[in-house]
Amino acid sequence: MTDDPLGVTVCEDGLARPPWAVTPGMMRDYYDTEWGMPVDGESAHFERLCLEGFQSGLSWATILRKRPAFREVFCDFDVDTVAAFGETDVERLLTDARIIRHRGKIEATIGNAAATIALRDAVDGGLVSLLWSFRPDRTPTPETITEVPTSSPESVAMSKELRRRGFRFVGPTTMYALMEALGIVDTHLVGSFRRGSSGVWAPDGSPRARR
Repeated sequence: MTDDPLGVTVCEDGLARPPWAVTPGMMRDYYDTEWGMPVDGESAHFERLCLEGFQSGLSWATILRKRPAFREVFCDFDVDTVAAFGETDVERLLTDARIIRHRGKIEATIGNAAATIALRDAVDGGLVSLLWSFRPDRTPTPETITEVPTSSPESVAMSKELRRRGFRFVGPTTMYALMEALGIVDTHLVGSFRRGSSGVWAPDGSPRARR
């Protein structure tokens, strides 16, 4: 490998990646195939919002390892199903060591499902349209990890609006991570083979398409 401790690393397969994705395995696979790519539908957006909330204070690798169990216990993040969970379900989830057993985050997921249902009538396009409405005019062009933002005016505004509509565990930093994961912003390092791969942004940070 060709190493830059802050920038991209050219890996053994000849592809340039950021430091957190250089080691073959789960995190590299996630970087190569999922991170920064738009998803379709309410459930997929709801899942990513919830998992970013569960990640708060933890590593993303922890969440990724537990994602199959999260999908199982939250019924593939079907919004209507999760919104119908009650106290019995909360207590059941608190005993399941395969997920993050945090009462506040579990209850927030259920409450966020109810808030997502309410958005269907309040916002044309519901949760999906609301999240993407905070897409900026340009995206960052970081060359090193230290240049990657952890929040933005748009993530602050998104957080404020979601909280106003009853969502929890949606702070500005968490929402910026969500924006990165969904491709609402592109923070792939300049030089990475994934830069501009979402189809939403050009490598120079200019927009390519609107959802």
